Amino acid sequence: MNKRQLSKLGISDDAVPAAVQGIQAASAAGLRGRALKELLKQVAADPKSHRDDLYFGPLAQALISFAETEPSAPRIPAPYRTWGADFIDEASHQQMQDACALPNAVAGALMPDAHLGYGLPIGGVLALDNAVCPYAVGVDIACRMKLSVLDIPVAELHAEKMQPAFDKALLEGTLFGAGKAWKRRQQHAVMDQDWSITRITRESRDKAWAQLGTSGSGNHFAEFGVLTLEEPDLGLDAGQYVALLTHSGSRGTGFAVCSTYSTIARNLLSRKDAKFGRLAWLNLDQDVGQEYWAAMNLMGDYAAANHAVIHRNVVGLLGAEVLSGVENHHNFAWKEVHQGRELIVHRKGATPAGKDVLGVIPGSMGTPGFVVRGLGHPESLDSASHGAGRVMSRTKANQMYRFSAVKHDLAKKGVRVLSAGSDEVPMVYKDIHAVLNEQQDLVRTVARFDPRIVKMCGDGSRAED
Repeated sequence: MNKRQLSKLGISDDAVPAAVQGIQAASAAGLRGRALKELLKQVAADPKSHRDDLYFGPLAQALISFAETEPSAPRIPAPYRTWGADFIDEASHQQMQDACALPNAVAGALMPDAHLGYGLPIGGVLALDNAVCPYAVGVDIACRMKLSVLDIPVAELHAEKMQPAFDKALLEGTLFGAGKAWKRRQQHAVMDQDWSITRITRESRDKAWAQLGTSGSGNHFAEFGVLTLEEPDLGLDAGQYVALLTHSGSRGTGFAVCSTYSTIARNLLSRKDAKFGRLAWLNLDQDVGQEYWAAMNLMGDYAAANHAVIHRNVVGLLGAEVLSGVENHHNFAWKEVHQGRELIVHRKGATPAGKDVLGVIPGSMGTPGFVVRGLGHPESLDSASHGAGRVMSRTKANQMYRFSAVKHDLAKKGVRVLSAGSDEVPMVYKDIHAVLNEQQDLVRTVARFDPRIVKMCGDGSRAED
């Protein structure tokens, strides 16, 4: 049906995208012709009675929103608190202010590593009432950290004769690059879960399986380093240990889930809310909102499995055993209780930091990362930074730095980089020590991780998060 035909049925121009989405879904299920037109008429005439319709619930909700013509007082944006204000640019603040102006926004927070993103800034935390915003979760859904402490003497990490073994483990244990996939599928129970919960996860299952155990591009990495514990923790005695640290997410399937549901959310925005653009949200009392929620959580399981496979491969190639470990998401949304009620807390490039919750905050290939324990600060919505945070774009970094020169300088400092790009050199990041200093009320440092052998994407492929 075209716009004119829909108009004759009582569908306004603003609601056409939602109508088309519903028609496509209904037609695929066999509802066509006169029966389809009659149902559309009924929805247009009485949208409130069709909010839960399997195919036209979003259309009904859109029509209800458009019908709200009574003037209302300007909404006061939700409050947000900033940590490390001196490190954060105005563009990131503007993005945070826009997010806090959403009609369902309750509270927000901006971490000291914050920088410009899409929709919500990287380092932004946003609590919504009964709604989820795909771009406040991020393109790389469930991008996360995983650290495994190994039973290898630290001296072996520095021994020249052991270098080939460590290098082989990183070079063969995972793959780097946008779109990279294994020729032989890796095995993990996550692929036995129900991937038919949404169309996009069902259609992407084979691709997800092929990419299981891969690391992507951009700031994703796999590296060996020295973990220093000043006091007993993590089930370990104080001292130094060899550890494997990885950063990756849900790969191409996570990207597809975000893109699909963000587009749907934008199409459902009313005319008065169209200004929110990438901050478009999905209500969780609607089927489409529940679909995204289910897909997002599957991507969370998949990203965790992705790291599990990488660590299994790398540690296995090295012939080591895992003594302890820490891992956490930092691109996700959680149902949590804050201010006495359940809220949907989005952490886009932010680490969960509830009371005593463990997490990993990395620095860069040439600076330390830290294992931290959350202090549960209510105004941060139990959050902390997810890293040091960028100070320049990838384009500018590639223009300013030659990676070969930086690699040589890092080698002098005891860091061997197997592959990477000039867009990820240490100088493109904020000072991790200063960033940690700005959030002493959010986390307590448990251990320090110093990179020694680093593997990143070095083929120039575009970042996925």
